[in-house]
Amino acid sequence: MIDSEIYKKIFSLKTIAVVGLSKRKDRASNYVSSYMQLNGFTIIPVNPNYKSINGGKCYESLNQIKQKVDIVNVFRKSNFALSIVKEAISIKASAIWMQDGVHSVEAFNLANDNNIMIIMDDCLMRRHIELNGR
Repeated sequence: MIDSEIYKKIFSLKTIAVVGLSKRKDRASNYVSSYMQLNGFTIIPVNPNYKSINGGKCYESLNQIKQKVDIVNVFRKSNFALSIVKEAISIKASAIWMQDGVHSVEAFNLANDNNIMIIMDDCLMRRHIELNGR
């Protein structure tokens, strides 16, 4: 069980780069990101297959984003987690959230070694709803 304080710290941050954001409204990446945007978070799409998603400029990688990214939300398969964490470290993200089904002990340990808050195999939206009663 993870201490709820880490969730509170992460949710105090407001800019989320969503790696693997899909244009499809029925995909978890899309509806989770839409929910977070409706709740005051800035969403930055990261998907090399699109120019924009939900009105936001889409980036091919985290390294292309010019503004400060607080949270990197990962909607990619687990085998991509380590490379995404390395990119998150390079852009000085404060937190990494690996969604349900995304797990990598190596990526988790690397984030911890670099003093980055990290959540693995959990849903950002579900935790936000639990903490905020919405």
